[in-house]
Amino acid sequence: MDSGALQYWRVALSNVKGQSVRISQLAETTGVPVATIKYYLREGLLPEGERTSATQARYGDDHVRRLRLVRALLGAGGLSVAGARAVLGQLDGEHETVAEVLGVAQSAVTTTAPEGVDLSRAEALVAGWGWTIDPGSADVLAALEVAVDGLEAAGFELPDGTLDGYARSMAEVAEAEIAGIPVDSVDAAVQYVVLGTVLVEPLLLALRRLAQQDASWRRFGH
Repeated sequence: MDSGALQYWRVALSNVKGQSVRISQLAETTGVPVATIKYYLREGLLPEGERTSATQARYGDDHVRRLRLVRALLGAGGLSVAGARAVLGQLDGEHETVAEVLGVAQSAVTTTAPEGVDLSRAEALVAGWGWTIDPGSADVLAALEVAVDGLEAAGFELPDGTLDGYARSMAEVAEAEIAGIPVDSVDAAVQYVVLGTVLVEPLLLALRRLAQQDASWRRFGH
């Protein structure tokens, strides 16, 4: 974002900070069309504003923050409306622990397991890596199974040890992520887990592609 655009958003956000505005002003401030905001309201992604009449409501700082979050979930996060609603429900709910929240966050970005898929190979791989996983992680295990099946169906053979190397790299990423979970507040921990799960996956993919370019350049030059 260039300096001019950044300055625009700073000024725009300052216009609603500490006060309530109408939906048209909320749209102007956030850059989200009024029709889209109304759609988010109908879908339960955005809380209702404070009613000032039968047809008018006013919106505040929380709505600006929520709109930015919704756009991130639907945009960079790649979630469906239903997936975003489930994630937001976790953020808005009350939790004693974050253990069950990780499963919901992963479910939002994981395809439902195909009917009758055999998970034995995926389970064996995970056991071989010494990983302890949630017994209810069928969808995530199925994603691993389907991915390995896809490689075989295409006749693409990973070099020996490559899959284990991927697992070691992901274990390091996971250790760093879990170590970063806030411990002073369950609410903060839930937000970290949910948003970190949903929004960091596109970041990891982008980093992988850039790293491939760098590695290719170093090995093959031009």
